[in-house]
Amino acid sequence: MRMVGLDFQQALEGNQFVITAELAPPKGTDVSRMLACAERLKGRVHGINVTDNQSAVMRLGSLAACHLLKERGFDPIYQITCRDRNRLALESDLLSAAVLGIRNVLVLTGDHPNAGDHPEAKAVYDLDSTQLLQVINRLNQGRDLSSRSSRGKPLVNGATLAGGTNLFAGAVVNPEANPLEPQIWRFSQKVAAGARFFQTQAVYDLERFDQFMGYARELGAKILAGVLLVRSAAAARYVNEHVPGVVVPERVVKELESSANPLEAGIRMAGQQIRYLRERCAGVHIMAIGLEEHIPAVLDEAGI
Repeated sequence: MRMVGLDFQQALEGNQFVITAELAPPKGTDVSRMLACAERLKGRVHGINVTDNQSAVMRLGSLAACHLLKERGFDPIYQITCRDRNRLALESDLLSAAVLGIRNVLVLTGDHPNAGDHPEAKAVYDLDSTQLLQVINRLNQGRDLSSRSSRGKPLVNGATLAGGTNLFAGAVVNPEANPLEPQIWRFSQKVAAGARFFQTQAVYDLERFDQFMGYARELGAKILAGVLLVRSAAAARYVNEHVPGVVVPERVVKELESSANPLEAGIRMAGQQIRYLRERCAGVHIMAIGLEEHIPAVLDEAGI
């Protein structure tokens, strides 16, 4: 087994094949399972991406979970959505992340509350993900988004901060979108806004992914292809019905359905996907959705 370093940005910019894994904070205050799953990944991933009320389901905050991981020697990737915060809160949380030593940030617009467990919640969407990338760029330059000073005077380029940030910002993209052209346009806008890396939705169609990578290479973007671990055919159908933007193909569903041990089949398929993707992009992002303790087995299957 080849051990990997823990500095996500350094590995990505050094052209290593980068491995990141996704952890969801608990729906409550008991972080023991989350931290135990993280410990199983120590030395095997470059970064742990912590979701921010994923699928609009209320959970422990991503920033607090990232801080706990940072204290334990991990290089967390702080996921932040535009759904729940206005620009005041977004900027404040990004400053908080920087003060806590959390530099990697994944920016998302966020699923609408209608998709989650608090459908009556009011969506904010003061900014979208491209605009938030521009905000991070400005914070890195030591300025905020304010248009009026504390004394009421109008500001053109924001207020000067008492200490700026040094955030390493990324975004998401769906290379299997159909049609692909609108996704490519949004992708190029995010690159222009300062996205330094991209994590994709689950990749199954390698031909379409290769087509997308042609555009990505032209823009010099670092792409981490999404690899989804699914435990059963029923779980795959649930993902297709309830997880926005993710589609598990019917051929995968049938293979899981016909397997005597669907979880083992899912682990095998995820490991094979990583092997296929190694020569195609900068790295992979593993999404286990409740199966985080099995991510090491996926890495074993992939030979990592």
